[in-house]
Amino acid sequence: MTIWTVTASGQFLLDGVQIRAALGRSGTLPDAEKREGDGATPLGRYAMRHVYYRADRGEAPPTRLPCRAIRPDDGWCDAPGDAAYNRLVRLPYPASCETLMRDDCLYDRIVVLGHNDNPPLSGRGSAIFLHCAKETYAPTEGCVALARADLDRFLKHIMPGDSLEIIPG
Repeated sequence: MTIWTVTASGQFLLDGVQIRAALGRSGTLPDAEKREGDGATPLGRYAMRHVYYRADRGEAPPTRLPCRAIRPDDGWCDAPGDAAYNRLVRLPYPASCETLMRDDCLYDRIVVLGHNDNPPLSGRGSAIFLHCAKETYAPTEGCVALARADLDRFLKHIMPGDSLEIIPG
């Protein structure tokens, strides 16, 4: 089991090289202080659960994690109090949720992180992913983002049981 580390200042070590990462627009917060919609990336160690990818924008990334193509009706529930909070749902869904098949490239690759998922606590944050960064590395809504090429390189290294740790610094 490997623990991969990204710092709150957006530094990530891959193949012995520091690469850039984007984090939340509100910076980072201790996991216990994370709240839905606050725009902060939670500090802590999170299992990397599975990978979703856009098949219409490229082949499946090489990874040993469970991996499947995003379907047009895939969504992620972000409605505190809903039974499916912080879970994959099928669209249309009656509660608030995020569409995974986005028009931009941010969700061309998604690694679901094990934040607030065992079981999910209402309002403690949802859809905390490792995903593709904007070209400008603009802040995320609370996720961690890497350039797609870096994310694809990283996916080759990940093994089941590995974790991503987000640390101060």
